[in-house]
Amino acid sequence: MKFSQLLTAPNQLTLIRMMFVPFIVIKLVEGHYHWALILFVLAGLSDGLDGLLARTLKQQTVLGQYLDPIADKLLLSTMFMVLAILHKIPWKYTVLVFSRDICILCASAVLYAIAGLRDFRPSIFGKANTLAQVAAVFFVLLLEVDRARWV
Repeated sequence: MKFSQLLTAPNQLTLIRMMFVPFIVIKLVEGHYHWALILFVLAGLSDGLDGLLARTLKQQTVLGQYLDPIADKLLLSTMFMVLAILHKIPWKYTVLVFSRDICILCASAVLYAIAGLRDFRPSIFGKANTLAQVAAVFFVLLLEVDRARWV
């Protein structure tokens, strides 16, 4: 890997998204759900922006292909874990999120070990799953900020 890959705008945004995680957790633990929601939305916007920048600036890198899903998993897994610890979501959903990811990791490891398969491109199902997880976290946080019936 070249160090220059780290300096691309999309990868910098991804790294910033990873740095948001501890601050979101701190705000959650402090009970400042409004700030946690704002930071979570900013992290989500940075996720969309880094992909857009990578395509439009032709700065798609191997590092970015690995870093982006790691940042997504770090953010969402942490959110589910902390929200379950704080009793804002049932543990069964956190277990489902982690179980799915562990199954994917195990299957990927087996495919790599047996067939040398290393190209795991995101599928529409994976993207739909990520969207569902983001929406779930968003609405849980929003409910803590605004107890309106529609939420």
